[in-house]
Amino acid sequence: MTLGEFQSRIRALYGAKDARRGIEGTFMWFMEEVGELAAALRAGPKTDLAAEFADVLAWLVTLANIADVDLDAAIAAKYGEGCPKCVRTPCMCAEAKP
Repeated sequence: MTLGEFQSRIRALYGAKDARRGIEGTFMWFMEEVGELAAALRAGPKTDLAAEFADVLAWLVTLANIADVDLDAAIAAKYGEGCPKCVRTPCMCAEAKP
């Protein structure tokens, strides 16, 4: 499944509920999922970790849907040519940290 397909799937599954919740309520759910991911990164089994990454991505896509942002287009515009600053792959920016 591509990112665009996933964004469409989330919209089809939850779009009406997400619209009623609004961006502020959805952002709070997103942050809760980020917290759960942080906990799984520290101590969770790998199966929990994978599920938490999936949840965070789903809530991020939900925010993009509510904000009417096409993530495929946004990612292509920002990273499609390489690093947004030096336009290289891998990044060769002087301020890049190892």
